[in-house]
Amino acid sequence: MKCLSLKQPWAWAVVNGLKDIENRKWRAQFRGELLIHASMNYDRLGEIILKENGLDVPDLSSVNFGAIIGKVEIIDCVRIHPSKWFFGPWGFVLKNAVAFKYPIPYKGRLGFFEVNYSVIGDG
Repeated sequence: MKCLSLKQPWAWAVVNGLKDIENRKWRAQFRGELLIHASMNYDRLGEIILKENGLDVPDLSSVNFGAIIGKVEIIDCVRIHPSKWFFGPWGFVLKNAVAFKYPIPYKGRLGFFEVNYSVIGDG
């Protein structure tokens, strides 16, 4: 299964269905279910942006790092989108977000990377 690493708290916002676009500098041909990995990094500016947009971001000690924390479906890759979360230049349009009950420790990578389905089991 394909997986993508995101910094916290962005990963938290995506798997909880609070962010409907993932911005990247590159275009993706991939469509379908995608695992979301929370990287080892925290984006303080991202926290400010999320809070300014009305989200109750969990405390730093309450989010997971270095783990697969959920999944989402990529349904499109666009250059323009009405979402308040679209910053471009490319946006992966997301839907059907699911946060896993338990994080699955896993080492992330840049770009899309493959994770054996047996690693996630039932999530």
